[in-house]
Amino acid sequence: MPANSPIALVLGAGSNIGGHVGKAFAAKGYKIALAARSLKEEESTAERLHIQSDFSDPASVAKVFAKVKSHFGLPSVVVYNAAAATANPPENPLGLALEDFTRDLNINTTSAFTAAQQAVLAFSELPESASRTFIYTGNILNTTIIAPLLDLGVGKSATAHIIQSAAAAYKDRGFKFYYADQRNADGSPAYSGIDGPAHGKLYTELAEGIEQGPWQQTFVKGEGFKQF
Repeated sequence: MPANSPIALVLGAGSNIGGHVGKAFAAKGYKIALAARSLKEEESTAERLHIQSDFSDPASVAKVFAKVKSHFGLPSVVVYNAAAATANPPENPLGLALEDFTRDLNINTTSAFTAAQQAVLAFSELPESASRTFIYTGNILNTTIIAPLLDLGVGKSATAHIIQSAAAAYKDRGFKFYYADQRNADGSPAYSGIDGPAHGKLYTELAEGIEQGPWQQTFVKGEGFKQF
């Protein structure tokens, strides 16, 4: 792989979405940096960096970016895929423990905000030819309520606002920001149908786009972007 290969960073690199997104970018010639709690750093290779990190601590995000810069260079694509949810009683959403709410909000929003900040710093140093794309893995909860998932809905809604704001603010600088949300063909949540390869396909297409597209990327497997 050429020394000047582009770099993609995936924060929250699990076996489904995160893992397949990493594979999709690797197939496009990117060097890949993956960050998650479960990763073993000793399993890194010359083209694939593993970073162990816990995004319940927002301070960990800057450390991840520093490791990527030191090992590979500046990422031109950043994917935030980490998520957390603590179920609440459907009839008593405010019965959720503050400790759980705070931890999950850190993972769903505060660390995502920090990652977006770090991405902008990296993008500012990259040439205009670089992708300079930030993608957040969302879901339908920024537009609807699912009774037992208050804290996940709060996190997705807050981060959707961050993405929408960033997409508007940085558009003229060529930085792209997206909130991705897989749906069924009828617009309902994908739930157990969440498909890692479909995310990989969409995310690489968004990264290859020249200009900012619709910030809210609702999409259907096999169809791509579909507005509901």
